Amino acid sequence: MADLALLASGRDADVFALDESRVLRHYRQGGDTAPEAQVMAYVAAAGYPVPAVYAADGPDLVLERLDGETLFDALLAERVAVGTAADLLADLHDRLHRLPARRGVEPTDRVLHLDLHPQNVMVTSRGPVVIDWRNAAEGPADLDVAMTALIFAEVAVSPDAQLADFARAGLDAFQRRAEPPRASQLRNALGMRQVNPTLSVAEKAALDHAAALVHTRAG
Repeated sequence: MADLALLASGRDADVFALDESRVLRHYRQGGDTAPEAQVMAYVAAAGYPVPAVYAADGPDLVLERLDGETLFDALLAERVAVGTAADLLADLHDRLHRLPARRGVEPTDRVLHLDLHPQNVMVTSRGPVVIDWRNAAEGPADLDVAMTALIFAEVAVSPDAQLADFARAGLDAFQRRAEPPRASQLRNALGMRQVNPTLSVAEKAALDHAAALVHTRAG
């Protein structure tokens, strides 16, 4: 990959340009991308907006190269208003959670992204496209909502004042639009974040503070 142009780098993966229409997403710590590709194919077949998947091999995915920018970048540059972004995120949750789980035994189980926040939504010429399905799973829809709210809250308690202000506004706007998750699902989301290997010690130490910002309902 030394001869490929690096387009983006996240907590656990790098994205390289292959050509004008394809990118290579490489997970630095290895792993099997086949499950991620299968989930993406499933939701794509139902009309949900994801990049086309061309190949999955070990830690590598060959994906459609998207135009545009992340919703996060659009927010920071004030090309998208916080309320508009919250509407978009709530709608993406609703659309995803209309899809029945592929393997779930409970009738209420749904496909969950579990990392659906502004950095994982691309604003493209064909509309919003959801990326990074590494954490996708199946379960109750409000676990997904709780996870998005918790990730917003994590940034809201971060030491970066500008990002914290954006995140607090984003959290408030998102929670006004999305059905509040049950308290039990916020606890589940919190437990998942506490064992997430991509979070730093300082970030994990702030999780309880972040969770206290998330509004829940009984359950």
